[in-house]
Amino acid sequence: MHAWRSWWLRFSEFESLQMRKFVGETAKTLIANNTIASVVKLNPHHRPSSPNYCSNRSHLPPSLYSPISSYSIMASTPPVTVESLNPKVLKCEYAVRGEIVSVAEKLQEDLQANPGSHPFEEILYCNIGNPQHLGQKPITFFREVGMLQLHCDEKLLFPLMCVMLCQVLALCDHPALLDKRETMGLFSVDSIKRASLILDQIPGRATGAYSHSQGIKGLRDTIAAGIEARDGFPADPNDLFLTDGASPGVHMMMQLLIRSENDGILCPIPQYPLYSASIALHGGTLVRYYLDEATGWGLEISELKKQLDAAKQKGITVRALVAINPGNPTGQVLAEDNQRQIVDFCKKEGLVLLADEVYQENIYAPDKKFHSFKKICRSMGYGDKDIPLVSFQSVSKGYHGECGKRGGYMEVTGFSPEVRQQFYKVASVNLCSNISGQILASLVMSPPKVGDESYDGYMGERDGILKSLARRAKTLEDAFNSLEGVSCNRAEGAMYLFPNIRLPNKAIKAAEGAKKAADAYYAIRLLNATGVVVVPGSGFGQVPGSWHFRCTILPQEDKIPAIVSKLTDFHKKFMDEFRD
Repeated sequence: MHAWRSWWLRFSEFESLQMRKFVGETAKTLIANNTIASVVKLNPHHRPSSPNYCSNRSHLPPSLYSPISSYSIMASTPPVTVESLNPKVLKCEYAVRGEIVSVAEKLQEDLQANPGSHPFEEILYCNIGNPQHLGQKPITFFREVGMLQLHCDEKLLFPLMCVMLCQVLALCDHPALLDKRETMGLFSVDSIKRASLILDQIPGRATGAYSHSQGIKGLRDTIAAGIEARDGFPADPNDLFLTDGASPGVHMMMQLLIRSENDGILCPIPQYPLYSASIALHGGTLVRYYLDEATGWGLEISELKKQLDAAKQKGITVRALVAINPGNPTGQVLAEDNQRQIVDFCKKEGLVLLADEVYQENIYAPDKKFHSFKKICRSMGYGDKDIPLVSFQSVSKGYHGECGKRGGYMEVTGFSPEVRQQFYKVASVNLCSNISGQILASLVMSPPKVGDESYDGYMGERDGILKSLARRAKTLEDAFNSLEGVSCNRAEGAMYLFPNIRLPNKAIKAAEGAKKAADAYYAIRLLNATGVVVVPGSGFGQVPGSWHFRCTILPQEDKIPAIVSKLTDFHKKFMDEFRD
């Protein structure tokens, strides 16, 4: 036993000596190779190993004397860094929810934690088309007053803009309500009838189940009928892909069309940054065509041709043209003749026409009218197979403003069955859009009709919202045009104004010193002084050397005077501070 212990002690001493020598040798190698200089900092009492060490490690397993990588010594580099992310993600930008909004959210937190900590009492979000966030009430046919108490004053039943639960959706999600006698007193007859019809169209009457990847067939039938009623031309439900708002449809089309950076998409400038972001994410090239601010943001065919030819000279294959009508952020409504020119241009050049028509209900100018590009194509004699057209619609905009419900669709015409199969394959990867959004899209495209119990109330709400938006747009337009160095085209439609700001050179220099675009510098100063949130025009694109910002017309009408006052006071002080 004593002999065994003596042998074990000698062996342990030998192994300990070998290990110390091995560690010293490894450290010298790492330092000499500069693979991880921080190793020597791990132990402040570390001393250089003796040069007289044994190099014979043949008795040790290879795992003990193989070179040690830097991450096996210490995890000095995270597995994911900004530099190691997909460069396409780093390239894309979305100004609508960019730096300005992040600062606004921080200011809002400060106000909640420390009231009176800033020279304003609230943040006024004029940056994004999010109507209900800014106080717009839902349409009663889509939503119903929730849980009214029986003793509620009868007069309170008629102000339809209250806290509401989704009427038809509630009945669809809880079919048992349809069989209760009390339901007749809480919901309108036509909403009960519509809910029953929708439930019959849903397989298994299950709103919590997956649907067909293009959307529930019965709901697509309803939407197709609404499109046909709008345009006066047939619509095929099989051409419809119901989506979670319009954005997924845009992403799907970019994914399908863009093969490499040598593929380009013609987009208006200014443009809604969804398009530039999606093009960047899918590795394509944004081909800009500039709208003419001097003519009310007109779209000139000569400009399209100029930019198309320039792209071709750079080796870019332009696949599609984006037309936003009514315009975002510019608010113009395309004339019918102009639309015909655009269709002819796409036909001649072999381009897919991507028609963003999500603001089709938001028309304020009495001399303007919305015409869908599909209607224009059919009226020109182009049939289903003659020109590739994708039209986008959403429940987020219009007079309904149901942004959070995430409903919408794209109508796809002019593509071969083989290409359509690829569309369906991509859609099926995402299984389906949400069922509540699908239902709401069908309601938006088929609202109450003359003779329905809900019709008068529905029309009163609809017209009330649109007339109020028109008044707000005019008030803000006049206010902007009264400011020094500011000019603003009228908002013919959509939800925004896009005023041009001629900033003093001193302000531009100050922005350069702050490493910001001049309009971004203006917007951040505006926010910090007033709490009003706008989006710099540089986030939408603009003619180089010009500066703008986008302001929504969505704050409730009683808040518009305060916004005008804040903007006016700030702008005067800003111009005085930087006057050349």
